[in-house]
Amino acid sequence: MTAKNLYATMQALPGCREKVRVLLEGLAHKVRNEPGNVRFVVYTLTENPDLFHVEETYRDEEAFRAHMATEHGKIFNKAIETLVEGGGSNVVFLDSVI
Repeated sequence: MTAKNLYATMQALPGCREKVRVLLEGLAHKVRNEPGNVRFVVYTLTENPDLFHVEETYRDEEAFRAHMATEHGKIFNKAIETLVEGGGSNVVFLDSVI
């Protein structure tokens, strides 16, 4: 099994940082309870606290697909449409080097 690793970033629109933070806090609790989730950590950038950086690891591709199909994920993505630049997060998939 190969773990599925990624990070997602989202830039809160002016005045929306706290709303995005609260939504991410609720999402984190639910994602961490998904059976295939290994890691879900939310950061903001020190030099830009309106930019959120989320690091995620899932057991494998199947666990990631299950995550993408969750109702709580769909609700979160809909909720941030008017709160972040571009209407959603920017996702980058990662491959392990070592």
